[in-house]
Amino acid sequence: MTLAPTSPGAATTGTVLAPEELPDVPARVLDPAELEALVTDLAGRPEAWAEHARHDTGGRHYVSLFRDAHVDVWLLCWNTVDDTGWHDHDTSSGAVAVTRGAVTESKPRLGGEAEERTAVAGASFSFGPDHIHRMVGAVDGSVSIHAYSPPLWRMGQYSISDDGVMRRWSVSYADELRPLD
Repeated sequence: MTLAPTSPGAATTGTVLAPEELPDVPARVLDPAELEALVTDLAGRPEAWAEHARHDTGGRHYVSLFRDAHVDVWLLCWNTVDDTGWHDHDTSSGAVAVTRGAVTESKPRLGGEAEERTAVAGASFSFGPDHIHRMVGAVDGSVSIHAYSPPLWRMGQYSISDDGVMRRWSVSYADELRPLD
């Protein structure tokens, strides 16, 4: 994992965007539709984040773009070897906008194969705090923007055994997600 340095004028939390670089967002927890509107807006303004996209770091590269008391925004760079493993976002809703390439999202299904969809550049989706999924890079050089509200503090990582037993581990939002199984 690599992280970009804080830019001058950005929030004091180690993020790269200053509050005025975000679209107007309410000073409260955002719902999934509002989060999707936020990531879609940011995806359309690559001048705000494109300089932080990298695929040459020898590992997954992600950058905290913005974080305050209500929302957490990240830039994630994907290659086909990148895999988050099964996870949830604890109490946070989320949204994803794909800006370059494609990412594949899988959702576990009891007694069956996982449900899969591939989101390509220009696509976005959102979800509530009850959502469990796994994301992988579908195309080398892919980039996506993610937003969470309330901001991430904890996440759940899951392993699913061959006989279908699912286990959850609580992890910090700062830990890099990767497959446990």
